[in-house]
Amino acid sequence: MKMLFRQRFFSWFDSYDIYDEAGNVLFTVEGKLAWGHRLHILDSRGQHIGTVQERIFSFLPRFELYEGDRQIGTITKEFTFFRPRYTLDCRGWEIDGNWMGWDYRITDGTGTVVATAEKQLFHWTDTYVIDVVFPSDVLHALMVVLAIDAANCSNNSD
Repeated sequence: MKMLFRQRFFSWFDSYDIYDEAGNVLFTVEGKLAWGHRLHILDSRGQHIGTVQERIFSFLPRFELYEGDRQIGTITKEFTFFRPRYTLDCRGWEIDGNWMGWDYRITDGTGTVVATAEKQLFHWTDTYVIDVVFPSDVLHALMVVLAIDAANCSNNSD
């Protein structure tokens, strides 16, 4: 299942729309006023289904992932010199990306690809194509992409 993740052009906080291949809105992501990034994920009916919350008192960017009110994992940016790296503690998944941190794949513990994310260049706002193998993994894969985008944004604003 492919999704198009597009940041809204005019918004005070991080706000995104996530579309399916037919252009239908699957999810809306609303940034909330907070110390660090706090992203609320809403389904197509406007119901809150998840949150990506940055922990502000950590040396490197660290995000907690919530499905509803239940924490399902964390993602932490590692200290590296040449290539962004992330430690993901969620469902046994791992992340492998390119040297700029824009394109990456999420795999399960056996190396099987769960999802891929590719940043589309030459757009006014952050735009990604996310390809998820199983529909049951869509929300969790979206959370990982949101956290990495926010971590890259935090890193670039320093």
